[in-house]
Amino acid sequence: MNETDTGRETMRRIERTALRRKWVPIAAWCSYDWANSAFSTVISTFIFAAYFAQAVASNPIEGTVLWSRAVAVAGLIVAIVSPMLGAIVDFSGARKPWLGAFTAACAGFTALLWFVRPAPDFVLLALGLYVMASISCQIAIVFYDAMLKSLAPRKLLGRVSGWGWASGYAGGLACLILCLWFVHDGGPARLDLDAEGAEPVRATAVLAAMWFAVFSIPLFLLVPDRPNSGLSTVAAAKAGLRQLPNAVSILRRSPSIFRFLISHMLYTDGLVTLFAFSGIYAAAEFGMTPTDILTFGIVLNVAAGAGTAAFAWLDDAIGSRNTILLSLGGLLVGIGGLILAESLLLFWAVATILGLFVGPAQAAGRSLMARLAPDGIETEMFGLYSLAGKATAFVGPLVLGIVAQWSGSQRAGLVVVLALLLAGLLVLFSVKEPRSPDPA
Repeated sequence: MNETDTGRETMRRIERTALRRKWVPIAAWCSYDWANSAFSTVISTFIFAAYFAQAVASNPIEGTVLWSRAVAVAGLIVAIVSPMLGAIVDFSGARKPWLGAFTAACAGFTALLWFVRPAPDFVLLALGLYVMASISCQIAIVFYDAMLKSLAPRKLLGRVSGWGWASGYAGGLACLILCLWFVHDGGPARLDLDAEGAEPVRATAVLAAMWFAVFSIPLFLLVPDRPNSGLSTVAAAKAGLRQLPNAVSILRRSPSIFRFLISHMLYTDGLVTLFAFSGIYAAAEFGMTPTDILTFGIVLNVAAGAGTAAFAWLDDAIGSRNTILLSLGGLLVGIGGLILAESLLLFWAVATILGLFVGPAQAAGRSLMARLAPDGIETEMFGLYSLAGKATAFVGPLVLGIVAQWSGSQRAGLVVVLALLLAGLLVLFSVKEPRSPDPA
């Protein structure tokens, strides 16, 4: 072995040692995806959304319209607040105190959904608690996502992001299976839950809150945080707000970041709309019961987790941008199939295939933002990333609600999802992804 080969082997050993030291915090970081998936899966998508539309609101169509407005309000508030908070946190240094505060807020508001009874008198309480919980969850994820670049080596960004999303789907699956026991005949009897008052379904909100709180603990214990800058909260806020105008110049100098944010804005709007109404759509168009919807959610989580885990390797092999393009293409085909599906069997088949492409589009978007974000302002960039994902996130749900109200059917609203995903794909073609080697 010559001197050059010896040097390369030494570098590889150093790199392997460095990676081994990172596995524990990487696994702890991924556990937060496992934790927060309970809120998105149980509350936003499969159980509470359908419960609200079918049992709390006066009728399913009104429930769809009201839920769409709640999703829109939460998204709009997050869009306004997240860039400002991201800039402030970049100056304050440590992210985990902020992450902890918003995680606790989300868990608290989610648990309070237990008090939403199956009657129209509880509509405002349900919507108010959901909006507050959703805002808290989404802002917490801004701080969480910003940790990725400092935690994972550049050449593993795609895999770590994908593993996080895959663990999220696994967490959602595990939580849904437990929820299935809650709403099944055996669970209520053992826990003395009153089915007449929908207590088994309402108890899933408490479970989701506990799930989020407990499984987020490894991140706070094992993932290193940036040191505190020493600035007071007020000083960090002033410095962060002064920094915000610089984001405009960064976007001018980096057209790929700007174009990616536009693309992310469009296709995320489509995904948010799809997630928010998939449970409602299944219930309204195919008469699925809460138990059927839970089973449907479990199947989709298995498909999404498998797709995300497989595409995580592809992300690092062909690039985040190409992975998103491939995923959006699959989603377009799947949405088209859902629009045409008339039978329940065909709906199940198309939705399961669709699930394979949902996770990779999200995971690769996060890793692409981490690759594009300039060093030192990652939280601000992920704040803008969140802004792009929320700035028009009210459009899809709002338009879907209008279309559903006008047509009397949620099926027509899926055309909105199709258009948004297609627009995002077309813009993404103009994005150039950096492929620099890992400096480690």
